[in-house]
Amino acid sequence: MGPQISHADSNREFLTPEGCYILESWNTEADRAASIARARVLPGVTTKAHRLRGIVERYLITEGTGRVKVGDMPGQEVKPGDVVYIPAGTAQQISNTGEKDLVFYAICTPSFDYASYESLE
Repeated sequence: MGPQISHADSNREFLTPEGCYILESWNTEADRAASIARARVLPGVTTKAHRLRGIVERYLITEGTGRVKVGDMPGQEVKPGDVVYIPAGTAQQISNTGEKDLVFYAICTPSFDYASYESLE
């Protein structure tokens, strides 16, 4: 695969069953090593608990404030610049505790595949 640029198209953003909006920035068959998606959680919303089988996920918080629960860790506050590391198969859930949208990038390795998603609710 040669060099590429993937341009964001806000018209492709969609609401997931877990309760957050997703705009996939990078998820292609040509590069299964990683995927990147922008996630947006509205104020007062807590996503449904879930896990990804076989996929490590990282949240890079870019806007807003929240509280994240990962595995057995007690809930932790997050803000712009924070990175949340989520091992494969680990339960995860995030809440928007602020007054504006909580925005973060979900970076998955290998790339996200809907078949790996498991709701825990």
